[in-house]
Amino acid sequence: MQVESSAHDATAARVPGGWRARARSSSRLKLLGVYVAIAAAAVWIATRFGLDVHFIREWLPYIIKGVPLTLLISVAAIALAIPLALFGALGRLSTNALFNAPANFYVSFVRGTPLIVQIFFIYFGLPQLALAPGSPPWLQKVLILNIVTAGILALGINYGAYMTEIFRAGIQSVGHGQLEAAHALGMSGRQTMRRIVLPQAIRVIIPPCGNEFIAMLKDSALVGLAGTQELFFRASTIGRQTAHGFETFAVAAVIYWIMTSIFSFFQVRLERRMARGFVREGGHAH
Repeated sequence: MQVESSAHDATAARVPGGWRARARSSSRLKLLGVYVAIAAAAVWIATRFGLDVHFIREWLPYIIKGVPLTLLISVAAIALAIPLALFGALGRLSTNALFNAPANFYVSFVRGTPLIVQIFFIYFGLPQLALAPGSPPWLQKVLILNIVTAGILALGINYGAYMTEIFRAGIQSVGHGQLEAAHALGMSGRQTMRRIVLPQAIRVIIPPCGNEFIAMLKDSALVGLAGTQELFFRASTIGRQTAHGFETFAVAAVIYWIMTSIFSFFQVRLERRMARGFVREGGHAH
C-alpha cells in the first residue's frame, strides 16, 4: 500500500509539469499557425496586386546600402542623448535654480516641439544666423552643419529630453536610507552619486534606454526628409522616380522591421540580465 501510494504521489507530481509542457507546445503550434497565415496573406497580396519581384531584386542592394548610415546616425545620437539625459535629470533634481531652470526649459521646449521641426531648424535655420551681416567667421564652422551631423544633433537633443525622465526615475528609485548611510559615512554628494546612486540606477535606466534606441532607429527616417542618404531616403527616392512606391516602401518597412526585431531580441536579453539578482525565481523582487 505504501509503495502504491508513493507511486501515485510521484505520478501526481509529474502531471502538472507535463500539462504545462503540453500547453506550451500547443501554444507554440498555434502561434506558428498564425505566422504561416500572415505569411500566406502577404504572398497573396503581393501576387494579387502584381508585386514586381524583379524590380525589388534590382534595387534592393541600393536600398540596403542606406542601413549603415541609419545605424551610424542612431548610435551616435543615442551616445549624445545619454549624457544630455543624465545632466538633465541631475538638473531637474537639483534645488539650485541655475541648474534646475535650464534643465526644465530644455525638457519642456524639446518635448513641446516636433522632431522634424528640430531637424529642419538645426540644418536650415541655424546657418541663417551664421551668414547674417556682422557674424564672426568662426560662427559658420559651428552653425553650418552637414545633414548627417545635423540629424545626429537633432535626434540626440530630442531623445535626451525624453530620456531625462527615465534617468530621473532611475536616480529616485534608490532608497533614501542608502543616501543617509552614505552621508553618515562622510561621503560628499558627488561621491554618493558616483558610488551609490548611479551604479544602482543604471539597472533601472538601461532597459528603457533600449526602447528609446529602437524608437530612434525608426525616427532616423525623418533625417532622410532633409536629404541624407539613409535607408528611407533611398527607398523614397527610387519609389518616386520609378513609380514603384509599393515595392520600395515595402522593402524599407521590412528592413526596419528586421533591424528593430534584432535589437528587441538583444534588449530582452539585456533586461533579463540586468534583473538578475533583483528578481527571485517566480517573479518576486528581492
